[in-house]
Amino acid sequence: MIKQAIIPLAGLGTRLLPLTSVFAKELLPINGKPGIEYIIEECIDAGIKEIIFIISKKKIMIKDYFYKDKFYKNLIKKKKDPRIIKEYQKILKYRKMIKFVYQNKPKGTGDAVLKTKKLIKNNYFLMLLPDDLIINNNCSKSMIKIHEKYKSSVMASMTVNKKTVSRWGIFKLNKRLSKNNYLIEDVIEKPSTNNAPSNKAVIGRYILPKLIFKKLLNQKKGKGGEIHITDAIQSLIHDNNKFVAHNFLGKYLDCGTMNGYINSSKEIRKLWNYVW
Repeated sequence: MIKQAIIPLAGLGTRLLPLTSVFAKELLPINGKPGIEYIIEECIDAGIKEIIFIISKKKIMIKDYFYKDKFYKNLIKKKKDPRIIKEYQKILKYRKMIKFVYQNKPKGTGDAVLKTKKLIKNNYFLMLLPDDLIINNNCSKSMIKIHEKYKSSVMASMTVNKKTVSRWGIFKLNKRLSKNNYLIEDVIEKPSTNNAPSNKAVIGRYILPKLIFKKLLNQKKGKGGEIHITDAIQSLIHDNNKFVAHNFLGKYLDCGTMNGYINSSKEIRKLWNYVW
């Protein structure tokens, strides 16, 4: 069973400057709620019991967000506002399931994952990238079902316009396993339009094997001097470890750019009554 999730949060958020010069992008409100809470709620609904946040000392405000007891208690004592009481109870609920590890130097997503090595208990774990928001359907929950069915690692997939494949990690697919699921042969990072093996793009939801830590420990630095999770995944696939691409249902929102962030609030507002 998948009971642990890791969420890398140590990135600098330069695509959302100037907002992120003073504020962690994951706490920026999306339709009135911090973006990170959408990710937490997705995890809870998927049956996750423990969430590991990877943060840096520069983003300690993320940890502070979940430990403002004095602030809430004083406010509740003065106002006794039911809405504030409800918010505090929600924060306490989240806090019980969250742990923090630190990545103080930006050495890539692979390095961030490696920081969680001592905390991962089972053979597989879930990883969510907070810039990628998926609404109207719980992608993580669906992926866990696929993992249980095929006894494999799983990566979220989305069909993109062929003209934009150079912006994405793109799957080279082996065969179709079922309606929305494909066996992965390889993952190609940002291929040219002519060289792209498909138009199925990698989206920030992964079910990864604990075995990936061994790959990351021995992995050479890639582009930009960073340790990339894609390189470790490619190595596992080439060693015949089974990875399935799951073409998820639901609506994808990119919260990592200014235009995407603004659009995300608009889209969620349209779907005010959406449920997982």
